[in-house]
Order: sequence, then structure tokens, then C-alpha cells
Amino acid sequence: MIGSQFGNVVIVVWREGVEALLVVGILNAWLRNNDIAGRGRRYLWAGAVTGLLIAAGFGTTIALFSSSIPSGSRQIYAAIAALLAAGLIVHMVLWMRGQGRMLRVELESALREETVTESWWGMFTLAALAIAREGAETILFLLGTLAVHPVEPAIPLLGAVAGLALAVATYAALQYGSVVITWRAFFRVTEVAMLLMAAALLISGVDALSRVGMLPEAGPLWDSSALLPDTGAVGALVAGLTGYRAHPTVLQLGVYFSYWLVVLLLLRKAVPREAVSLATSRAETQRSDA
Repeated sequence: MIGSQFGNVVIVVWREGVEALLVVGILNAWLRNNDIAGRGRRYLWAGAVTGLLIAAGFGTTIALFSSSIPSGSRQIYAAIAALLAAGLIVHMVLWMRGQGRMLRVELESALREETVTESWWGMFTLAALAIAREGAETILFLLGTLAVHPVEPAIPLLGAVAGLALAVATYAALQYGSVVITWRAFFRVTEVAMLLMAAALLISGVDALSRVGMLPEAGPLWDSSALLPDTGAVGALVAGLTGYRAHPTVLQLGVYFSYWLVVLLLLRKAVPREAVSLATSRAETQRSDA
């Protein structure tokens, strides 16, 4: 499971890192054109640092709480952490699908109010909350996957470094108009990867609950280990990233297919036409006012 955990960390930090950079980039670009004195940028970077500190404090608290859990309750804790992380990932994807198109409009509207009132504490708050939110999401997502399949601390650390490097490189490519990848393509690719990861966490949580007797256990429906075992290097990677099982049970298959049915239905409703129209209307109004 080492390879899958490394991959999970990279994907989560990559996606969340780009989202954080996107928010900070929008704020910084607006300030570059509208804050000649440069006061707002000082609040922006102070808020970003504060957000990082809040996320670090949150992560430290979670780590201390996790280490204090009695060994007999670790399986239940791991199951809850995995299920919680799966739910949060789906929520995050749906939120970005439904609200992401209005993100720039909403942020620039808030910034315009800050300029009028000449109070930059709102800028500080926006940056701090944005960074703290992305950091907290990252911690919770990783908590779920690492609680079910613990690995040496060096693995998630290396994955986080790789994810951050990939996030910076991706943001730079997207910001400078790369023809290889667009914002839409990036969010679609990482959306699929995150939803697959949520499915894997959901199945891991179900497995953990079955092991402690909170859910029924049943025999496997088939054995596909001859084609792709879920214990080898490749199979474990696929299992950790997608929820694949070589010996699936009725419960696992039922949960897995129910998950995708619900997710697909929610995705269809995630971008109401009126929301997109409202965002477009606001953008046009702001351009006219400028």
C-alpha cells in the first residue's frame, strides 16, 4: 500500500495546492491592478501566512488526538476517518463544480468593497480563510487514507513535497496560458482522481467496519487475482487509488456501485444553469463598470 498512499498524498496536495494558489492568484492579480499603494498585498500575504499557521495548528491537534486513541478503538477510528474523508472529498468536488465558476466574481466583488471602504482586513480574512480551508481539507483527506493504511512518515512527507512541486508547476503552466492543459481540463482530471480516491476510502471504511463486526462479512463473489491481485505493487496501487478488490463481496460491490450512482446524480445537479447565468451576468456588469 506504500505506492498507493504516496499517490494519494500527491493527488490531494496537488489539487488542494492549485486551489489555494488559484485563490491567492486571483486576489493578487486584482490588487496589482487596483491597489497602487500596495497596502492590500501586505494584508494578503499576512493572511496567507496566518492561514498556513491555522492549518498547521489544526493538523497538530488532529495528530495528538489520533495518537491518544486506545489501540482497541483504532479500527473504528480508522473507519470513521475514512468515511468522513470520502464524504468531504465528494462535497469539495461538488462545491467546486457548482461554485467554482463564480469564484473570481465573488472574490473581486468583495475586494471592490474593501477598496471603497479603505479597510484591508477583509482581504486578510479572505486569504487566511482560503488557505486555512485548503490546508484543513488536505489534512482531513490524508487523515482518512493514512488512518486505514498507515505507512512510514517519510512516505506522506515525500508525497506532500512532490504534490506541492507539482501544484506550483501546474499553476504556473495554467497561469501563463499553456496549450497543453487548461483550467477546465485540470479540474476535470483531478475531479475524477479525487472521486476515485473517495470511492477507495469508502470501501476501506466499510472493510474496517466489517472487521470489527459492525457490518456483515460475506464470502467473495469471484476471484480476479489471477488477472490483477490487490496485494502486489501494481494491484495495491490500483486498489488504493480506486477501491478495486480482487475478491469483492456483495456488500463491497453494493456500496461501490451505489456510491457512483449517487455521485453521478449529484454531479448532474451541481451546476444549475441559473447559477452560471448569474455568474456571467455579474462578470459582464463588473466589466462595464470598470
